[in-house]
Amino acid sequence: MNNSENINYELEKNAEVIRQLDGFVANAVETVLVDPDECWQPTDFLPDMTKEDALDQVKLLQERAAGIPDTIITSLIGNMITEEALPSYQTYFNLLTGVNDEGSLLSPSGWVRWSKAWTAEENRHGDLLNKYLYLSGRADMKKVEQTIHRLIYNGFDPKSEKDPYQALIYTSFQERATKVSHVNTGKLADKAGDDVLSRICKTIAGDEARHEKAYKSFMSEVFKIDPNGAMLAFEAMMRKQIVMPAVLMGKGSNNPNLFDQFSAITQKIGVYTGWDYARIIEHLVKLWDVENVTGLNDVASKAQDYLAGLASRYMRLADRMKTPDEISLAWLK
Repeated sequence: MNNSENINYELEKNAEVIRQLDGFVANAVETVLVDPDECWQPTDFLPDMTKEDALDQVKLLQERAAGIPDTIITSLIGNMITEEALPSYQTYFNLLTGVNDEGSLLSPSGWVRWSKAWTAEENRHGDLLNKYLYLSGRADMKKVEQTIHRLIYNGFDPKSEKDPYQALIYTSFQERATKVSHVNTGKLADKAGDDVLSRICKTIAGDEARHEKAYKSFMSEVFKIDPNGAMLAFEAMMRKQIVMPAVLMGKGSNNPNLFDQFSAITQKIGVYTGWDYARIIEHLVKLWDVENVTGLNDVASKAQDYLAGLASRYMRLADRMKTPDEISLAWLK
């Protein structure tokens, strides 16, 4: 069997395990996600423009937002742009082998229902942050909108190679990373005196926490059914490193380094740091009990050894990282 044939064999094997989990995932749609009529919506946190005092409400929002440092606003904008690229994420998920074999978004399968319900919940995040920033007057919304447009235009590649196992590892990691970013932004907003923005960020983080828990449970089932394949997929994603969803936001623009600059700001103010990256690896290794998985073949055993020491390696790297210089992005007024 040549390399190409071996890759196709592994993908089909993994896809079959994913199909076995369809009922498990369908149950998560019912138990983890929330009915649209019961879910919070962006309007719950924003001025009610149907009221006579609507403009007074907007003025209060702007007064609160005026005291927020530029770095926090920049972090908020980057978080919002990431959330707004949702069309790419749902497309990516439905292209995974074994997830949507029918190629129909009307399929009754658990995986397809999950992808729709999950992204429907996620869609509120970008809507809420976008409207907040628009009303706050703190952002140059034309430049922000151009960045959103370009990110969706450029697409999304998490480097999971069509492998559903790697995709579940990516989403488990990324949902936790997004939760951390929103929680820390909320803490900084609270410290700056905007308790409403703080509540917004913490509410979004709560959604991310539910989604994270679900994706981790999906991957836990994969580890039970196919420990060798799960271990190798985990190793593969970690060796490539987890790329953030908004990494292509500056590609093709007059500032191709836009994402790197945004990341430097989040590192500097403690919204999302190298230590957070290391701690997420540590969390997933512990959650999936990687060090104690038995019955592995030689290749998977080597992957296990690599993963067992990975978090401490990244912690050492984070300790050596220099504090980034001050950066100002064109998103601000």
